[in-house]
Amino acid sequence: MTGLRPDTTKVFNLQYHFRAGLPEVVTIPQMFMKAGYYAARVGKIYHYGNPGDIGTPGLDDAPSWNHTVNPAGRDKTALEPEIINYTPSRGLGSAMCFLADKQGKPEEHTDGKVATEVIKLLDEHHTKPFFIACGFYRPHCPFIAPKKYFDLYSREQIPPMPVGLDYTKSLPKAALSSTQPWPWFGVTADEARDSLHAYWATISFVDHQIGRVLDALERLELAEHTVVVFWSDHGYHVGEHGLWMKQSLYENSSRVPLVVAAPDAKGNGTSCGRTVELLDLYPTLADLCGLTPPATVEGKSLRPLLDNPQLAWERPAFTQVWRGGFPGYSVRTERYRYTEWDSAH
Repeated sequence: MTGLRPDTTKVFNLQYHFRAGLPEVVTIPQMFMKAGYYAARVGKIYHYGNPGDIGTPGLDDAPSWNHTVNPAGRDKTALEPEIINYTPSRGLGSAMCFLADKQGKPEEHTDGKVATEVIKLLDEHHTKPFFIACGFYRPHCPFIAPKKYFDLYSREQIPPMPVGLDYTKSLPKAALSSTQPWPWFGVTADEARDSLHAYWATISFVDHQIGRVLDALERLELAEHTVVVFWSDHGYHVGEHGLWMKQSLYENSSRVPLVVAAPDAKGNGTSCGRTVELLDLYPTLADLCGLTPPATVEGKSLRPLLDNPQLAWERPAFTQVWRGGFPGYSVRTERYRYTEWDSAH
């Protein structure tokens, strides 16, 4: 949201706020606000302790918004005591835990409320320029969703956990330190498959909520006049290398979904194989909307790729993470990934 790398913002954990060191930085929604747009956030955009901070602002950035909404659904207010947790020593936000809700409706869950509130904002503000950030909480754990989304997948469809992990003995300790005890936080292979089933269910649940928002854009005849960006803040391990969740430098953790639909973009509906970064979204949105981003942003506009997805693109993508008090860095091109950890560890 700042268009800056962690080494610039100094955000290396989930407690430090970027404005502590960069009080005057202009975020993406601030750029739009300064241009006369209405800017609103619903749900999780800046960091939240999930699920602990659901229903609160979390580590939000007040200057970024004209209006904010912090929904809390039955997954937070009613169901947490019923959650199945295979790793009870871990908090629900980083545990192998899940629940198929047999009673509640999708709209009663937090993400259902996120979609509902975003649709309300679209109804209220569709006649003027807007920047609305729609922040869904799933598929972050705990993996809670209405049972019908679990029923989309049979047990036979859930792949077994990978075996033959002897190669990991030659890896730097930090490469596997995001999942301790290793592998899979100490759960059994069958329990890990249960968690994977629940993960898939929550993805399908959120997919449904995204569809509700897109349907509202169509109903309001905004789809042809609105830039829509879908992205995630990180990837996810589901057993690869014996890892689970995020905070590694492997492809599974650092690669994210990214979809951009822009009015008049010639490449709409076409897959692009170029390597880009989330930092690129700031200058891209500015470019698409005729705005000028701060000169300090560290990404590059993707507009040329939106018109020609096959265009040559020489910029790599960088990933970094702190493990055990020291950094790891990774650089990705279309052909290679190079990762380096502090050699002393």
